[in-house]
Amino acid sequence: MEQSEQWRHASSFGAAAVSYAEHRPDYAQAAVRWALEGAPGVRVLDLGAGTGKLTAVLAVLGAEVAAVEPDLAMLGQLRRSLPGVRALPGSAEAIPLSDASVDVVVAGNAMHWFDMAVAGPEIARVLVPGGVLAGLWNLMDDEVEWVAGLARVGGGAAVGPRDTPAAWRAATAGMHLPKTEAAPRFGSPEQAEFPHGQRRTADSLVQTLATRAGVLVMPEEEREALLGRIRAFLAGTPETARGEFTLPMRTGVLRVRRL
Repeated sequence: MEQSEQWRHASSFGAAAVSYAEHRPDYAQAAVRWALEGAPGVRVLDLGAGTGKLTAVLAVLGAEVAAVEPDLAMLGQLRRSLPGVRALPGSAEAIPLSDASVDVVVAGNAMHWFDMAVAGPEIARVLVPGGVLAGLWNLMDDEVEWVAGLARVGGGAAVGPRDTPAAWRAATAGMHLPKTEAAPRFGSPEQAEFPHGQRRTADSLVQTLATRAGVLVMPEEEREALLGRIRAFLAGTPETARGEFTLPMRTGVLRVRRL
């Protein structure tokens, strides 16, 4: 994706901040615990925190969490839902924290938006030596037949290149590295997946998929046509046609340590 197109996708969420807060899933607690495992302390920065989906799980697990988010509409939602959390405007490329001030930096469904040539040194700056950087992504479990069918109907806009387990592993294995000749700031990557799920109805699953960046940036007519095809698929699928169901998911984690 070209830089201008990536910026357009990354900046699309603010207009859907309320829907994002309502319909996006949280993260599997086991995945968050693994992300924090072996960290030198409990001071955690949630970077690109959005409306606070990951921030909330970190707080439940006892982390001393600060959240940084560039989009002011998303940041406003986070502050309303988690008023006790320190929440600051900023970005991965310009983190408003002092040197060596956190033990862990996490990013929930956000690291793919970072410019690691700039963000890598910034993240390393705020981490203590031996600190952890972890990216977490919520994935649709396409080993389940109806989920694989949904992925085919939704296409790349609704179910993108990091939204299913096999694709996620390939797409994120080197995501901590800059796309330049710059020296690496982090050690060898570890990846792990953890079972997860989200209670949905057909209508609320459509609303969840409507918050994906690829869908948000579509022309309105094209977007409504896509969401109509997804509604028709869910209405014709026994597992999703009536009432509530659990969307089979996994939370994938990429973990590296600061050199």
